[in-house]
Amino acid sequence: MVKLNKIYTRTGDDGTTGLVDGSRVAKSSAIMAAIGNVDEANSLIGVAAVHAEGHLRAQLTTIQNDMFDLGADIATPSGIEGALRIVQSQIDRLESEIDAWNAGLHPLTSFVLPGGSALAAALHVARAETRRAERALVAADVNAAPRAYINRLSDWLFTAARVANGNGADDILWVPGQSR
Repeated sequence: MVKLNKIYTRTGDDGTTGLVDGSRVAKSSAIMAAIGNVDEANSLIGVAAVHAEGHLRAQLTTIQNDMFDLGADIATPSGIEGALRIVQSQIDRLESEIDAWNAGLHPLTSFVLPGGSALAAALHVARAETRRAERALVAADVNAAPRAYINRLSDWLFTAARVANGNGADDILWVPGQSR
């Protein structure tokens, strides 16, 4: 269990931060950029959850917990015994939920513009930030499981946005060249 008695420590005032194993890295490092992007994506998932209800809100809360697991995984150097890592069952759960939703969605006939309902718009913003986090994970050369999880999560968020838009009926579709 995590116990935080003091919020500030002053240890980062020199521009470094601690990893799980106690080592210190520059706050400007690729690994810290990845952790920061994951945190930003998680915050935007929280914004989406404010607009969600019932089962979808619970799913988003589960994902927020997964995102903390993901951050711990990234912040733990390889070779640490018993480290908290993203596992295949977390990725499989996202895929299963995407597959279940897709069965009831209107087929896509064009690309979807981010928007529609407030919930769908928030999910699209979270998806865009999740894609940024994915690029940061690749740049930081992290393990395969966190990369797979974050990649699947962006697909999950896209699909959830379509569900929030009346199972795709209220999606706003791209019309190529519409404003020419």
